[in-house]
Amino acid sequence: MVRNLVVAVLLVSGIAILAWAYMGAGQDGPLSPDSMSPQEFSRESPLLLPGILAKVYDAFGETDETAIYDRLAEVASGPALEQLYLERVGAMAGGGLNPDQEIHEVSLSGMSARPVGDTVEIAAKWRVLGVVGHAEHMHMRGNAYAADLAMTSDGGVWKITAFTLTDVDRSDAGTLERNADAPLAEEDS
Repeated sequence: MVRNLVVAVLLVSGIAILAWAYMGAGQDGPLSPDSMSPQEFSRESPLLLPGILAKVYDAFGETDETAIYDRLAEVASGPALEQLYLERVGAMAGGGLNPDQEIHEVSLSGMSARPVGDTVEIAAKWRVLGVVGHAEHMHMRGNAYAADLAMTSDGGVWKITAFTLTDVDRSDAGTLERNADAPLAEEDS
């Protein structure tokens, strides 16, 4: 297969990092998470973690318990899989979360990663932006989270094996911020 050159820009703690990665089209490339050592996964985790977290949110959007579990099992295993699954199913049963959601963006606002044996320990902060549906209406919501995660290769696939949520910030949920680059409306001048 022809390898495609992928250029990714990631904003981590206010610093733009330009990362070049060769990714195989339909196969594992040198930077594929499936073929990485703990040291390589630790180094590349700022590029990989947003996609892994997005898959967790995709699973949370499911309504069938089997589908929730199967989607989570793609990116989590062991105690973390059980914990995330039980939290999601419990929230559905208690009415705490409506599965009517559409995630638009998962972005890191900061993180650190370090290999410890066969595991990579990650302290991450991220923001999720999406549309959330409730019984009567839908609205945009942006929440920020912080968590300590452990990632381990499980059958050659890097998965979350420990997950401890350390902070949740919903203070900007549903608020709009003026784009500084947007032209002033007539009523604003």
